Amino acid sequence: MDKTNASRIIIALDVQTKEEGISLVSRLKDARTFKVGLELFTAEGPALFRKLKALRKDIFLDLKLHDIPNTVAGAVRSAFKLGVQMMTIHTSGGREMMAKAAEAARFAAEAGKVPKPVLLGVTVLTSLKGADLEEVGMGADVASQVLRLAGLAKAAGMDGIVCSPQEIEVLRKEYGREFLIVTPGIRPLWAAAQDQKRIMTPAEAVAKGADYLVIGRPITGAPSPNEAFLRIVEELDQSRP
Repeated sequence: MDKTNASRIIIALDVQTKEEGISLVSRLKDARTFKVGLELFTAEGPALFRKLKALRKDIFLDLKLHDIPNTVAGAVRSAFKLGVQMMTIHTSGGREMMAKAAEAARFAAEAGKVPKPVLLGVTVLTSLKGADLEEVGMGADVASQVLRLAGLAKAAGMDGIVCSPQEIEVLRKEYGREFLIVTPGIRPLWAAAQDQKRIMTPAEAVAKGADYLVIGRPITGAPSPNEAFLRIVEELDQSRP
């Protein structure tokens, strides 16, 4: 996947129905990749993907898979058949689970002679802070937990991770340029923070080393979603040194 400033932006389809999702996609003619999460996928399933592919859009399937290794590997193969370009695996499922997922993606791509889907490890959800981690027995140091889980993902063969903007710099330094960083918690200055606690502007995140930015309501909730999308692209273009 390329990384022009327009293609860096992944639109979060945080809606409840296929009709709402396709309506948004149709209004975002300049956007390329759309994230389908648990709520929308549970409601609509593969039928939504067929619509997105008909509109020549790329799909980021964000289900944060976490199960026994063989089950997750099977889910990766099924997602590949649906034409998914990117998908998430929960790093807390362990090294073997992630390794099986990576192997399944690689073998499926080789058999079909097509590009392998990008597998991303999910570390610490952006809605969580230190007190939340402590409450569930993970300790209060978010940065250390993210670093540890990211290393596990890389060792298992994941292509990259999903992390909050605040962890970008240390992860980039630790794991290099080839390990992809996908960053939610992104809000331009003209948008409210809403429910994510660890946020940053698009230009700041890219400057720190993010490869892709997941953005939802600042774009999808705007009166003109495509204009909001292009406004962010322009801000990224202007931020280049």
